[in-house]
Amino acid sequence: MKLTLLGTGNAMATRCYNTCFALRSGAACFLVDAGGGNGVLRQLELAQLPAESIEGMFITHGHTDHILGAVWIVRKMAELMKKGVYVGEFVIRCHQEAAEMLNTFCKMTLAPAQLRFVGSGIRIQPIAEGDEFETLGMRIRVFDILSTKAKQFGFSAMLPGGKQLTCLGDEPYNPAADARAEGSDWLLSEAFCLHADRERFHPYEKHHSTARDAGRMAEALGVKNLVLYHTEDKTLATRRERYAAEAKEAFSGRVFVPDDLETIELE
Repeated sequence: MKLTLLGTGNAMATRCYNTCFALRSGAACFLVDAGGGNGVLRQLELAQLPAESIEGMFITHGHTDHILGAVWIVRKMAELMKKGVYVGEFVIRCHQEAAEMLNTFCKMTLAPAQLRFVGSGIRIQPIAEGDEFETLGMRIRVFDILSTKAKQFGFSAMLPGGKQLTCLGDEPYNPAADARAEGSDWLLSEAFCLHADRERFHPYEKHHSTARDAGRMAEALGVKNLVLYHTEDKTLATRRERYAAEAKEAFSGRVFVPDDLETIELE
């Protein structure tokens, strides 16, 4: 199993793509979020992930930098289905509010020739906290992150080899959430900026955390590997080194601060 980061930036990032990623097994992949526009199609091409290899999709929430790119994924899948290239049903899973948003966006923006596949080939499936489903040999369980801004789901995935990956969404970990993240082998966490740069980027005003906060949280949860993303884009030249160093001040495990299109082996 591999993790390919299609984007690593926050909502207003312009020097990297909005945070979204693909979990990959062999030639197949599962997409999580899609960024804020049709740039996701370019990212998929650059990552050498053909759209016909995507077996399904999960949308964490309805913010523009996560859901608007999904309209382009729907459009792409509809075109593939029209040509007979995509075989089988394409399922997009998300909570009810996000499902309603995506359905509305599709109805307002897609042509009838594309829209006819929504509900017949492309299924936007509302899910609830605690629901489970399988994809790519993984067992995925969703949970409400108890967002302070908009309803948002994270998930934990039991990988084929028995290791656990937990995605916390794009807000700080809430101990009251039923994440069951303790002891995760892989933890995906937002880190809006360095703690040292908090006066510059104001993460707490935006309900986000810093690399040091994420490191402390990961250490408290006893996880083994920490992946940081959803960052500002003004310090990309030094982001990997400085974010990892700050997180390591509090975290004893391995820290990954990937760039766009980077792939991590989930070993």
